[in-house]
Amino acid sequence: MMQSRLKALSKTLFSLTAAASFSALTMSSIASAAEAMPGKGVEITPIFPTIAEERFRGEIAIAGLEALGYEVEEPKETEYATLMLALSYGDADFSVHAWEELHKTFYKKAGGDDTLVKAGNVIPGVLQGYLIDKKTAEKHNITQLTDLKKPEIAKLFDADDDGKADLTGCNPGWGCELVIDHHIEAYGLGDTVNHNRGSYFALMADTITRYNEGQSILYYTWVPQWIAGVLVENEDVVWLEVPQTDLPDGNNSVNTSFNGKNLGFAVDQIQSILNKDFAEENPAATKFLSLVQISASDESAQNLKMQNGEKSMKDIKRHAQEWISANQAKYDSWLEAARTAM
Repeated sequence: MMQSRLKALSKTLFSLTAAASFSALTMSSIASAAEAMPGKGVEITPIFPTIAEERFRGEIAIAGLEALGYEVEEPKETEYATLMLALSYGDADFSVHAWEELHKTFYKKAGGDDTLVKAGNVIPGVLQGYLIDKKTAEKHNITQLTDLKKPEIAKLFDADDDGKADLTGCNPGWGCELVIDHHIEAYGLGDTVNHNRGSYFALMADTITRYNEGQSILYYTWVPQWIAGVLVENEDVVWLEVPQTDLPDGNNSVNTSFNGKNLGFAVDQIQSILNKDFAEENPAATKFLSLVQISASDESAQNLKMQNGEKSMKDIKRHAQEWISANQAKYDSWLEAARTAM
């Protein structure tokens, strides 16, 4: 009798121990799953510019956030100043398109550090400035933007026969529009240079056509993007220098030099930016977006694919996945760091 009772007690203890072990194992599995997908059940709304050529880096970011479990909504699209305001008001959660220097005014007007969070450099070493075709530069010894103060030099770039140089510039509302307008006034170019603004890539398509027809061209651009692969620096075109740094916000101590030339624009970096409340409530997303980084040359190469016909949204998403596969170890390390963020 005693032996039977001992056997029954032993079975009961074994069952209880097994149940406890199973429960602990189950809780551990649940915890591990939660760590692997810290964004599960959380909706996140991106906001990007309307420029298709800048969607590539956004798709890289979206893929990672989805891997962390976030439900990423279709991105909203708008111009940069409105983009900052939407993030500040909580109408969107993140972007990967904030230029640290160029968009500084937009950032401050939208609330700055009180409502927004900057989280890492998505693309470091971004260049901006003015270029002309190399043939005209060498023939007329043009090296400075201020050479255009001379009517005979300005007329070389006159596309509409009004006697002024036609400078292919920016979309209304872009940060570069403010800088170009400021430069024209600051360097005394108002009588000899027109800032042609509108749809940038449509204007540049016309500029490239004129170059291919053998005409002189003057334009603003930035790198990374596909134009640098069509009008190649030091082969087709050259940068123009400015006599001294003079920026609209008065921050003239910022670095504007590249390869010994003062380009007049800050050598910039493009950053991830988040709504502050969202950033604080979602440390995994904030950590991941702080680590996402691609090179200017990678984005320029992808943009050139778009220019060569691979420009559908399906193509852009495929380009992003190809980039991730080519950089898998680094990408996985970003995800791992995000999963352990507190």
